[in-house]
Amino acid sequence: MLHLILAALLLAQSSKDVASSPLREANDATPEDWISKVLNYMESNPETLQELMTEDYAVLEGDIMLLNDRNAVEYVWPSKEIPFTISPELESRTQVFLSAMAMVSEHTCVSFHKRTSETNYLAFVTSKGCASFVGFIGGEQPVYVGQQCMVGNIVHEILHALGFHHEHTRSDRDKYITVLHHNIMEGKERNFGKKNGETFGLEYNAASIMHYGGQFFSDNGLPTIVSKEEVMNMGQRKKMTDSDVQRVRLLYKCGTL
Repeated sequence: MLHLILAALLLAQSSKDVASSPLREANDATPEDWISKVLNYMESNPETLQELMTEDYAVLEGDIMLLNDRNAVEYVWPSKEIPFTISPELESRTQVFLSAMAMVSEHTCVSFHKRTSETNYLAFVTSKGCASFVGFIGGEQPVYVGQQCMVGNIVHEILHALGFHHEHTRSDRDKYITVLHHNIMEGKERNFGKKNGETFGLEYNAASIMHYGGQFFSDNGLPTIVSKEEVMNMGQRKKMTDSDVQRVRLLYKCGTL
């Protein structure tokens, strides 16, 4: 299994069975080459690790946690003031979480505060990768955070929790990007499917913080997504774009800027 290979490489930092590596290259590649490539993939694509490295949960598109009872999901949080907790194992990274929440709050009406006794809240918990449920599920709602997850990755997961899917799954995406199915890891093709959903009339944005990177779930180190227009920062995790901000403002009825 792919996630077991990745886990073994991460933990052991070595491998003798390079032929089964998820990043296939020339047959004469050394074990060190394989390790370097896999570790580089893991460092560059932390939002895929939850799916690749765990059997404990049902995961889609790398970082979207799935519920057995889909009827339990409400799309939008009932309050724009969202409580949160940070697990003790992650307390040393508190500033990272505060920075991520501040990025979401800066130009929207959604805010975050430490939980006191609220029933519904986000709980940042440790995990192998970065992952979240999409939309409000009620009660303690985990946001999974691995050691590779930086501020932008956490913003990405918070936006999932607020109700947003990946940009590359928009139903109109084929006008803007090409999915290269022959480069996708076997069994992960479903992560590149399209969804019908609310776009608020905003243009497709390959530079959205919610867009896949060009090599997500790559089987061979080659692109799985290419843009039909020149985009220098597809799948960037540095900042929320104007359209990312507008989506939050429209979904949570923040009004005009």
